[in-house]
Amino acid sequence: MNKLFNLHNGEERKEKVLENVRNSISFSGSNFWILACAIMVASIGLNVNSTAVVIGAMLISPLMGPIVGAGFALGIYDSALLRKSLKNLLISTLVGLLVSSLYFLLTPFKEAQSEILARTAPNIYDVLIAFFGGLVGVIAVTRVEKGNPIPGVAIATALMPPLCTAGYGLATGELAYFAGAMFLYAINCVFICIATFIIVKYLKYPAAEFVDKKKESRVRTWITVVTLLMIIPSVYFAYRFLEQQRFYEQVSNFITKEFEDKGNTIVYRKTFYNTSPRRIELAFLTRKFTSEQIRDEERKLAAFGITDTRLVIRQDSAFLAQASKIQNNEVANDVSKVAAELNAKMDKYVFQTDNLYSEAKAIIPQLQSLSASKQEILSDSDSASVIPVAMYESGNALSDEQTKTLQNWLKARLKVDTIEIYRRAAK
Repeated sequence: MNKLFNLHNGEERKEKVLENVRNSISFSGSNFWILACAIMVASIGLNVNSTAVVIGAMLISPLMGPIVGAGFALGIYDSALLRKSLKNLLISTLVGLLVSSLYFLLTPFKEAQSEILARTAPNIYDVLIAFFGGLVGVIAVTRVEKGNPIPGVAIATALMPPLCTAGYGLATGELAYFAGAMFLYAINCVFICIATFIIVKYLKYPAAEFVDKKKESRVRTWITVVTLLMIIPSVYFAYRFLEQQRFYEQVSNFITKEFEDKGNTIVYRKTFYNTSPRRIELAFLTRKFTSEQIRDEERKLAAFGITDTRLVIRQDSAFLAQASKIQNNEVANDVSKVAAELNAKMDKYVFQTDNLYSEAKAIIPQLQSLSASKQEILSDSDSASVIPVAMYESGNALSDEQTKTLQNWLKARLKVDTIEIYRRAAK
């Protein structure tokens, strides 16, 4: 068990690790250019709602450097390293907010996409991700062989996307988005730092300064206070998130059992969770409700665990007409799509043969009928090929010269390179 949990195996020299950490803190030269590019990539990815682009920004972002540096500084009680780490983290944060805000001010597309919304409501799960991701990251930093964890940590403990989301909130005046995204950014920073502190203490890195018990106690107290400041709101947000998901499930269950299972066609549904009272809006294709019937249905909400919620059934003719139109358009689009697929399949086997027989008869008068189609031929290898085939009727079989004439004319008429011609016995 000691060997299983021993982090000293494969550990890099402590002096070398500290040198690497100090070098990764500064945002100058190449690090500054990488930071600026990561900010732009993340902002564009959030703007166009591209998960792949956002992940790319996570991978190239150098923001982990000063955060890990702060964790090391706390662990070895190096006040100069701590000041430098916090200063560079503050500068990079302000640069990130400035550049992303300018981008979202200038871009013509300002709608909040799902990639943005996903970073505006952090909860306890984000705390756990940041903490355990930070543990993996700092363990990798202290290894001789860094291995694969670093890219995964960059993705899991995403720092750049919430920072750019905060910039979006500033640019659009959505202060709730700004606050939520900055809280998520703070959670990631703090718990990566705490995870780093724990690993540094576990690996027994030597203190950079003489530390008395009072100073050590003060550091631990500040870490505890900051941890609680991050965790308590996160627990509340997690509770709200779970409550919201449970409410949506209860509403879906209510609508299914009370209306859809009874054969009612719903053309419009919308659930409002953040209103007081909460609201469920429905509209039906044909069914009409009296006020008493609506109240009866509303009373049934409690049986499904739904409280403090109004049921609103929209029945005004203009609204129903619009909702029905939208639904009919969706159905029409589906029908058109199926029809297009069928037509594409039919085109594989059918020629446009309007007036084919009358035109051919003018060339070869003895023809009594003529048809052309594409036939699917299976070979011994089970592979299929489609070839054009023409079938004609006549009193006597066509001569070789007439057959050749008909074949050449059909190739030109049907725009094919080859065609097989067969005689069908006259009726």
